[in-house]
Amino acid sequence: MIQKIVFLIVVFLTNIIQCITGFAGTVLAMPFSLMLVGYDIAKPILNVLGLAASAFIVIKEYKNIKVKELSKILAFMILGMVISYFIKDFASGYESILYKCLGAIIIVVAVFNAVLFYSKKEMPEPNIILSIIILIGAGIVHGLFVCGGMLVVIYANAKFKEKSEFRATLSAVWLVLNSIILVSDIRAGYMVKDTLVLLLISLAVLAGSLIVGNLIYKKMSRSVFLQLTYALMIISGVSLLVK
Repeated sequence: MIQKIVFLIVVFLTNIIQCITGFAGTVLAMPFSLMLVGYDIAKPILNVLGLAASAFIVIKEYKNIKVKELSKILAFMILGMVISYFIKDFASGYESILYKCLGAIIIVVAVFNAVLFYSKKEMPEPNIILSIIILIGAGIVHGLFVCGGMLVVIYANAKFKEKSEFRATLSAVWLVLNSIILVSDIRAGYMVKDTLVLLLISLAVLAGSLIVGNLIYKKMSRSVFLQLTYALMIISGVSLLVK
């Protein structure tokens, strides 16, 4: 019971950041959620929460979506997600290795973005080959752990100069991809009674975090929350490495 209460607190805090940045909520929530409630509960619930949060942002800011970039991101990430299903089958029984790989990826991406942020350098635009590799990799991570946003942000930081375009377009990405994962999770039998009960409570918590996050988004600098996000990503990545 205590683990589930802490899980709901994690959901509330991380989705405030998701509402502000457009990408970081599940990245931050997943490592702690894996330890608190396990993969079979954490993945489907965080996926639906990400879907709901993204729908909220897309409805409010659909005019800021860059359709051309959205199409490109979706095409390669969906390919990556297909690959992830083969990886999951191959790695069955070795989940701890996947968790440590996720932790390492989170730390590397957080440090990379933090260095760029504090050096006040613009993210160099990746060439076509590197862009494809990043987006396919993001699709693989998203298919496995519903948190491919940490890799997509490397690509998106170079493509979107306006925070409204960044937030709206990435939210549209998660709206599509998380819908695909939801169908897959239902078919896989993840949506059992206990998970559905916790999901309904989590959705109520999510509603509160979106209200708070949207108020903060209007009043405070996104850069402050990016700094907090990078620090928390490193902490969450380390927690998976030592799990």
